[in-house]
Amino acid sequence: MDHSAHVRLTANELTPDVLEDATIYGPDDEKIGSVSHTHGTGAGTQVVIDVGGFLGVGAKPVSVPASQLDFMRDEDGDVHAVTSWTKDELKRMPEHHDA
Repeated sequence: MDHSAHVRLTANELTPDVLEDATIYGPDDEKIGSVSHTHGTGAGTQVVIDVGGFLGVGAKPVSVPASQLDFMRDEDGDVHAVTSWTKDELKRMPEHHDA
């Protein structure tokens, strides 16, 4: 997928309603996970990504700063993000647990 023509989200758009269920693509344009939920707002937002699993079963939730993801909208208005992390790198991160 060519992400160069996609419209980047502004910091004000990094809200739970906008980001939830967004697909995350790795460096080789591989689907590596999806946004489960977020913590915080604006520049300090933490994004919880479900990595791996099948149809939501067996996925590992990991938390990363939203600033490490490039969120955008495609031609259909669907929100997704690109990151330099691979699926294996995310799987090695500590599992996120909501308090």
